Amino acid sequence: MSDNLLIFIGIMIPLLGTTLGSGMVYFMKQDMKPRVQKSLLGFAAGVMIAASVWSLLMPAIEMSEESGMRFYWLPAAIGFLLGIGFLLILDSLIPHLHLHDEQPEGLQSQLSKTTMLIFAVTLHNIPEGMAVGVVLAGALAGDGVVTLAGAMALSVGIALQNFPEGAVISMPLASHGASKHRSFIYGTLSGVVEPISALITLFLTAQIVAVLPYILAFAAGAMIYVVVEELIPEANADCHSNVGTIGAALGFTLMMVLDVALG
Repeated sequence: MSDNLLIFIGIMIPLLGTTLGSGMVYFMKQDMKPRVQKSLLGFAAGVMIAASVWSLLMPAIEMSEESGMRFYWLPAAIGFLLGIGFLLILDSLIPHLHLHDEQPEGLQSQLSKTTMLIFAVTLHNIPEGMAVGVVLAGALAGDGVVTLAGAMALSVGIALQNFPEGAVISMPLASHGASKHRSFIYGTLSGVVEPISALITLFLTAQIVAVLPYILAFAAGAMIYVVVEELIPEANADCHSNVGTIGAALGFTLMMVLDVALG
């Protein structure tokens, strides 16, 4: 396959995961059980934590070390904190509503509850798209730290965690009164931001290869923000349960194995 075709496939795989997950709404006969929802959210959190470490932070540190930089850990630290700060700003500005919350976050608006639920998922899909884009840029750089197989492993891992995310957004929308067709469309649209942000990140990073370690760590910081701010609290909302923790352990292990085996 040509590099351009592989890039296209790598960028679109995560959206496929979201679309397939959103399609589960057509098989829904009742509301999604809280235990299932918690386990899926935990799984997504585990995948994102493992991807942040093995696919983003470790390659960022290795790139800086191979360049001869004395404080080779510095780009990763700076990029990571900038990624946290970036998502913190977006979280403070964009009106959105989490599944188990009554009060929306971000700037005040007259948007509907459905729209703000979609914005909440869309918001944390941005760093996932950035992660795919920057890892593909790293693979194309050809320095051997990030391989194309590793980039595809990350895309597959994010697609796997996008599957439950798609279900978690489309099925609650249907249970709140939206039609199954509309719920499917909204769930899919929440994932469209991923290929868009992946393309933008890929283009910008390819122009300035020297910033690659910073952008890798930036994407990691943004993903960890989503995990800590949204996924883990939602997986442990209401009555205490261990299913979210078990889901996180399974997701982390799966993504770690994918990255180590294929990367």
